[in-house]
Amino acid sequence: MIRLFASDLDGTLLGATHSVTCPVAASIRRVVDAGARFAIATGRTFRRPGDFGFGDLPCDVVCANGSIVLSREGELLRFATLDPAFVEEALAAFPEAPFLCIGRRHSYVCTSREAYDAEYVAHGLVTRVKDYVRLRAMHAPGMRAADEMLYDQTPSAILENEICKINCRTTDSGLIRELNAFFAERSDKVVNAPFNPSMFEVTRAGVDKGEAIAWLAANYGIGEDEVAVYGDGGNDIAMLERFAPLGHAYAPHGACDDAKRAASEVIGSNVLYAVPRHMVRTVHGSAK
Repeated sequence: MIRLFASDLDGTLLGATHSVTCPVAASIRRVVDAGARFAIATGRTFRRPGDFGFGDLPCDVVCANGSIVLSREGELLRFATLDPAFVEEALAAFPEAPFLCIGRRHSYVCTSREAYDAEYVAHGLVTRVKDYVRLRAMHAPGMRAADEMLYDQTPSAILENEICKINCRTTDSGLIRELNAFFAERSDKVVNAPFNPSMFEVTRAGVDKGEAIAWLAANYGIGEDEVAVYGDGGNDIAMLERFAPLGHAYAPHGACDDAKRAASEVIGSNVLYAVPRHMVRTVHGSAK
């Protein structure tokens, strides 16, 4: 019996609008009403379970790729920090990089808002449209705290805070090569598990969605064989691989190839709400 369902958001639980629609909300309530728990498992940064349109839905939250874990009551259960010396080294080595450093209360951006946002529009038309829809859903009024993002932050100001994750998105091929080499050389300290190749999502070595979901399950006395996970992108692979041997790791058909290979089963499209429907069938014992 599955006692904990954990799902990625964009491209997985959420449909084409990247928002919490009625089918999504109804599925979460049905899962919880049946006695199971539901956890969001995302690279996004939540400060409270109700962020990004989840409102009063009873969701535990594994966010920032597993470096932050919140109970559905909003209690901070875990905050897995990066080594401050590594953060200082990264900021010094790449002073022009559009780093976003995630702390306990705020996310600190090294550049201006204009420069940071520009990295999300320097792509082809299709990608720009997809990014526009996703970012509009994520940044709409009330989706998260107004002061979540602090721009034009100096390295010294950032280093006054504990940092759990560093994000970066860039189209500069030279910078991409340099960052890949930098993080790879420090794989004993950090892991880079981005949703897609244009991103960097850096957490402490050993910290990922799969490890965090297993930690959350243990915290509630739930065995790993009682967990079902869903994901579609690069930052979901560790989660899918961890639970696939137990037969409960699922990827929607629009997932990247690596996520599909890591999953124990590929199900339908997120646009048609395959994940919410699968969770409800599973909790009622009718999933195929």
